[in-house]
Amino acid sequence: MRETETAEPERARIRAGDRAAFGELYDRYARTVYNHALRLTGNWAEAEEAMSETFLAAWRTRETVEPEGGSLKPWLLGIATHKAYNVNRGLRRRLAFLARSPQPRPVEDFAEESAGRIDDARRLAAVHRALGRLSRQDREVFALCVSAGLDYRQAAEALGVPVGTVRSRLSRARARLARLSAETEPPPAHGGMESEAALAALFLKEETR
Repeated sequence: MRETETAEPERARIRAGDRAAFGELYDRYARTVYNHALRLTGNWAEAEEAMSETFLAAWRTRETVEPEGGSLKPWLLGIATHKAYNVNRGLRRRLAFLARSPQPRPVEDFAEESAGRIDDARRLAAVHRALGRLSRQDREVFALCVSAGLDYRQAAEALGVPVGTVRSRLSRARARLARLSAETEPPPAHGGMESEAALAALFLKEETR
């Protein structure tokens, strides 16, 4: 059964505070919300925090859901976008505090840390740096449309802006990343991870629905 066929009954159940319906909503979109937050924060722990805050806020504001409409995915991703930004801002404050604090005692670098996870972390950091070349507004639209797969109307709903604004921001983001992908960078040595430009080019291959 398609999302659009169940959206309105689901909206009514969510608005009424149906915990079972909210649990189903969580099961369906938790991974989507987490991935979106991860792209915006560039940090697994921060993404988990943003995801938790998103669903907590969704539950608290469930009565604001419109009775009629399509999938609740744009609503959730709109909340997640703001939560990810708040988490990043909180992280910057914590880092500033730590920079002023005495250096902690060094801890052992555990040898069992897998090479695969280290490579994933480097890849995530490179993607985050590439997207960091965009303004916050353009980055949010790009993450919603290209990475999360929302169409223009859904992204506009998520961000509370006109569809035309989404179109212009996405066009600007694509142009910026296209310029980035055209930059001349040395190839990765010894099978190392892709350059930021290559990752940007990879994003550009995805089409907005």
